[in-house]
Amino acid sequence: MKPMHLALIIAAALIVGAVFLTTNNGGASGAPQAPSADNVSVVDGQQIITIDAKGGYSPRVTTAKAGIPTIIRFRTSGTFDCSSFIRIPSMGVSRSLPSTGTTDIAITNPQAGPLQGMCGMGMYPFQVNFEN
Repeated sequence: MKPMHLALIIAAALIVGAVFLTTNNGGASGAPQAPSADNVSVVDGQQIITIDAKGGYSPRVTTAKAGIPTIIRFRTSGTFDCSSFIRIPSMGVSRSLPSTGTTDIAITNPQAGPLQGMCGMGMYPFQVNFEN
């Protein structure tokens, strides 16, 4: 194979890889994710925010209502990476999640503003933006 053809193949592979990383959330260093409300529901006056934990958190950014008793429900399914341990420093939460199952974190009266959390190693962040 000629050196010019090899260089073109390598360049094409790099471009495809870059497009894949930016369109598939690319982990902690990927493009920011738009806030989601698809994972928020209200049941019997209690707000439930569902976040999937495996290879990071999905969605990474959630918008929810402030002032409503809230549960952040972490779902795992064969999760064995560092996202199986959550930390929410402002709430003093450090908790291991089961490899498969759900774990609820209760917030009695969330105030307006961001609530930030991360995995045990700090590699994978998540945020809940509470709005009035």
